[in-house]
Amino acid sequence: MKDFFKYITASEEDKAWGLYLNVVGKSTIPSDITYPSPEHPSGYYFKWKNGRILNEYQINYITEGNGVLENKKGKFIVKPGSLMIIRKGEWHRYRPTKGHGWVENYIGFDGKLAEHFLTENQVLKGQSMIQCGVREDFIDSYFKIFELIKNEDPGNQHIAAGLIIKLLGYIVAWEKQRNFSGKPIEKLIQEARFYMRNNVNGEIDLEKLAEDNFVAYSYFRKMFKKYTGISPHQYHLDLKIIRAKELILTTNKNIKEISYELGFQSIHYFSRLFKKKTGCNPSELRKTIV
Repeated sequence: MKDFFKYITASEEDKAWGLYLNVVGKSTIPSDITYPSPEHPSGYYFKWKNGRILNEYQINYITEGNGVLENKKGKFIVKPGSLMIIRKGEWHRYRPTKGHGWVENYIGFDGKLAEHFLTENQVLKGQSMIQCGVREDFIDSYFKIFELIKNEDPGNQHIAAGLIIKLLGYIVAWEKQRNFSGKPIEKLIQEARFYMRNNVNGEIDLEKLAEDNFVAYSYFRKMFKKYTGISPHQYHLDLKIIRAKELILTTNKNIKEISYELGFQSIHYFSRLFKKKTGCNPSELRKTIV
């Protein structure tokens, strides 16, 4: 894709959507050139000694070249495949290494959803730099956003917002998976999930599963939660509730029978747990069947 940049005016309807774009662009920065270009509007241009503070969020993906990013958290080395995450109201500065240059792909955006994802998500929260390498799925998301914004068709801001969320999803997934890919613990976690699905109706012994694979259960539990977002016990309970909903909606079995079939010794505990996880008790769900 050829170099370009575009500043975008967001309508009130775009802003009400929850996430909207302000600027997008791709730039090949040659060596020994003034950076950033003085052609940028005053809200984006900065001098190195002063840095800048943006009134938006930005994700700048460097696909070629090297440089540096600095903010209040410290100094970060930029290399091919670096994602620089710039937060609204955060002082920062960055530039390519003198005599080398770089290729940058950037999107600037704002909105309630932008704030939610970049300040509350446990993976992205506090991140300034993610070294993910040059990934086709990431750059494809950038290029699709660029093409949408170039065309300026009605509703393109809404579609582009969805692609930004998709890109953030890719980033979070990569961060969560990078410490597991190809390692024995990932295989064990997958085996445990399969084991729980195949034994959703009964009791399970994950401590024995971990022991049989020469892994301490405390370590397995910690890594399982890091991989899935919930503990093994809660994962198994969630599978039971999903199965319970299926049985309530598709069979004539009474609630007590379903409760015992799924391994709950107390129908009162089952009903209380079901309501906590679904928002209604089992009998209320059954009444929705027409």
